[in-house]
Amino acid sequence: MIKQILIRPMITEKAEKLSTKRNQYTFMVAKDCNKIEVSKAVEKVYNVSVEAVNTMMMPGKAKARNTRNAIIKGQKPSYKKAVVTLKAGDQINIFGDDKL
Repeated sequence: MIKQILIRPMITEKAEKLSTKRNQYTFMVAKDCNKIEVSKAVEKVYNVSVEAVNTMMMPGKAKARNTRNAIIKGQKPSYKKAVVTLKAGDQINIFGDDKL
């Protein structure tokens, strides 16, 4: 069974700056995958050449919400993030349309 490695691209201000200035793209990936699997998945899905992959585990954060009767406490889940550097000349169009 083939596991899903790339969960979704991360669209934040910092990720947008990295993609325009350094040709780096950020993805949320499966927790049990490694850099080689991420590299192969990006090359296969987006048809680009990957130069480097950096991965990091992002810790879960505690959250609290006030209701009328009580404070509800919980935790957001942790996830793994990968920053993929592409070779010069390659580009990923995350939104799918250049005609915006």
